[in-house]
Amino acid sequence: MIANLMLLAGIGLSPESFDWLVGKWCTEPRNGRMTCETWQPGDADGVLHGETVITSPKGEQRETMRIGGTGDALVFHAEPAGQAPADFKVKPGGIGAQSVEFLDTAHDYPQRVRYWREGEMLMAEISLADGSKPMRWAYRRVTK
Repeated sequence: MIANLMLLAGIGLSPESFDWLVGKWCTEPRNGRMTCETWQPGDADGVLHGETVITSPKGEQRETMRIGGTGDALVFHAEPAGQAPADFKVKPGGIGAQSVEFLDTAHDYPQRVRYWREGEMLMAEISLADGSKPMRWAYRRVTK
């Protein structure tokens, strides 16, 4: 707990630095498919917890995520259904007022995970490290 808070402080952040990400966000339904991400505020140790739920005519698929300190870096940790968990370290200079970018060039795909706000919209993108082969989601806030 203390290590995470010290890490955040060491890079000029606090758990509140990600308040712009907190809430339930959903894409517009398209062809019976909708993706929602829910991010909960940082807990006592400063870790944000998230979940992606993809709803389609075939059912639901869930992925758990978290953003927190690991060792000396801020890390996005994803546990996709049916795949091995993956850690992406924050990119140097990858934290903005309402944006964050993570990289893991050793991972096959994605190698880059990026979140940012465009007005009231939450944008998310995964891609290769150079930005090629992007997949992008535009979310509207459902609840705070």
